[in-house]
Amino acid sequence: MVSIFRLPVMRVLIVLTASVALLGACSGRPEIGALALNSAPADGAKAHDLLIVATRARDERPDTYFSGERSVGVSYAEARISVPPAHKPGVIEWPASLPGNPETDFVARSAAYLPSAQAFKSRLNQELATRPRGKKEVFLFIHGYNTLFAESLYRLTQFVHDADNGAVPVLFTWASRGKLKDYLYDLNSAAIARDALEQTLIELAESDADEVSILAHSMGNYLLMETIRQMPPSLRHKIQKKIHYVVLAAPDIDIDLFKSHLRRLGKVDKPYVVIVSTDDRALRLSRALSGGVDRLGAFSDDEELAKLGAIVINVTDLEAEDSAHHSKFAILAEFAPELQRAFANGSLTSESSIDGTRTFGGDLGSFVGNTAQTALTLPIRIIAAPVVLATGGSL
Repeated sequence: MVSIFRLPVMRVLIVLTASVALLGACSGRPEIGALALNSAPADGAKAHDLLIVATRARDERPDTYFSGERSVGVSYAEARISVPPAHKPGVIEWPASLPGNPETDFVARSAAYLPSAQAFKSRLNQELATRPRGKKEVFLFIHGYNTLFAESLYRLTQFVHDADNGAVPVLFTWASRGKLKDYLYDLNSAAIARDALEQTLIELAESDADEVSILAHSMGNYLLMETIRQMPPSLRHKIQKKIHYVVLAAPDIDIDLFKSHLRRLGKVDKPYVVIVSTDDRALRLSRALSGGVDRLGAFSDDEELAKLGAIVINVTDLEAEDSAHHSKFAILAEFAPELQRAFANGSLTSESSIDGTRTFGGDLGSFVGNTAQTALTLPIRIIAAPVVLATGGSL
């Protein structure tokens, strides 16, 4: 007879086994040597310079830089990653073999450690100095659970390339082992990284940046929200002055914990943008591992989240590029400038219709962009209290 105390463990093991088949094992993923340099020319390829803050341990294996183990201190690095000319928005074109082909693949052009926090600040301000006044923006990305270092770096590259907003990209990478079975290890690694992320936010706020935007994915949202909550109110207000927007993509946070965060933090100057999808299979695994409590990124009551002060982007009906349906946020990068302008211009106050498609009211021209006769169509919903904007197939 099976002990009743073993039943929850057995249930989790069953979920894990199914999820390994669904999400893929670690073989073939870029754990070793993914930053092998490629200097071959490629017409039309575009390179992006990225700065890196890591609580991962350094990895001595060639062209790897950081492992999934924890570091006692914080490390800094920089890299230049090239995107191929025929890149498809929302996708990372991984090389079949290293160092890849810049005509068809994401490839590394350069990579190096930075010796200190001061060197990181100097490089950040150097990059900001190349941007015109009023356009000196930093874009901070915090990755999620089950993510190897190279995966986080290449995902950030994909996002900034597709968004094309000219911000200086900064990756905050914490010690995820990139293994499904290490969920609790990753969760604790995220918690350990709170102080380092707090210091990074201070450094970004004290830089020459006009604005700082933040995108956190999956478990990276747990890290972000815990960091914000632990800050003294005076420090939090100081950093908020520089914040342009904060996007929580597929957040792997206990829904009750998130609600408690919002109640504790109170009203913020700019609401959090929460990207949710009820068909997120990775968050189903997380829910099973977390006592069956809903995760914020798969929460079905958009209106409740809006009443708490969030802007909700529901992408359930958006076709996923990954089998786990956990990285749909990457597809939205292509439309990030239009979405930002819609939020900034108050276009969430009404709805209008053009040629049978539903889109934002208000400043329609700035939302649609340069194609004033064509409405942006995406199978997503945007909900912001007190107005509900439902697309039914278009935005």
